[in-house]
Amino acid sequence: MENNHFNAVGILGMGSYLPERVLTNHDLEKMVETTDEWIVTRTGIHTRRIADEKTATSDLATKAALRALEDADTEAEEVDLIIVATVTPDMNFPSTACIVQRNIGAQNAAAFDLEAGCSGFIYGLTVGKQFIATGMYKKVLVIGAETLSKIVDWKDRNTCVLFGDGAGAAVLGPTEEGTGILSAYMGSDGEGGKFLTMPAGGSRIPATVESVEKNLHYIKMDGSEVFKFAVRIMNRASQEAIDRSGYTVDDINYLVPHQANIRIIEAAAKKLKLPMDKVHVNLDRFGNMSAASIPVAFDEAVKQGKIKKGDLVVMVGFGAGLTWGASVIKWNK
Repeated sequence: MENNHFNAVGILGMGSYLPERVLTNHDLEKMVETTDEWIVTRTGIHTRRIADEKTATSDLATKAALRALEDADTEAEEVDLIIVATVTPDMNFPSTACIVQRNIGAQNAAAFDLEAGCSGFIYGLTVGKQFIATGMYKKVLVIGAETLSKIVDWKDRNTCVLFGDGAGAAVLGPTEEGTGILSAYMGSDGEGGKFLTMPAGGSRIPATVESVEKNLHYIKMDGSEVFKFAVRIMNRASQEAIDRSGYTVDDINYLVPHQANIRIIEAAAKKLKLPMDKVHVNLDRFGNMSAASIPVAFDEAVKQGKIKKGDLVVMVGFGAGLTWGASVIKWNK
């Protein structure tokens, strides 16, 4: 197993938060040229949650964080570090993590954002783990939060049907040896970065009237290329994380994948020889929430009693970058 001479690190508590507004496929039929059948057949998505215009990513992240702290029986003052994984920060700076730090009153915490697209929560979990494993910190709050509705082009039928808003959070801390986060595997392929981008708003194409008129501040995606990459990498990343954990595929009890597309999830489950009742799927209700997707799904699976103490769980995701990440957890709660 990885780093077994360091402190064992596990998830002490989970929390998630979703906006109230539900956007259905039938609502989208009135907004863009598409049909409920087309969306469901190709993606598996029926509805998604949409934040209102006054709600920013930090608002969702704050609510998820407070729920995670409560679940972990942890006070905000005990948190040493806050990591927010997001591609939809409130603004370029200050970081969304610093805004959350203020909101929850975690005055003893360092804070920063991490940007790895839909792989963000796995990246955040892996980074956060190191601080506790080495003994530098005792409690780390990792949040995946997105308001993708703010950067979706509602006239682009290929992307606007996919995404939703939400936030999921985990409090990390020391746990019993042999439990918690057993392994992690992260990777990237910058050659594929062009397949999933938001071109403007950074230093390459600063915001101008022209950049806004050209719709360059919205998500641009080559769906077929991302799909091919995802099917390939979900299995490879899962297998690598399992190998690093010291266990085998046969030992795995549950899979919590990034919620991008039902066909990608089914392909990953098939290659891992896991029946779909051992895979948590909520994209039919929430769509693709990028960095929020895995922690929201994990929190839901735990709260529903699907993941039990001692279970071996694989979390796996892929996203813009292109990036990927997988982690094996022996559930310690």
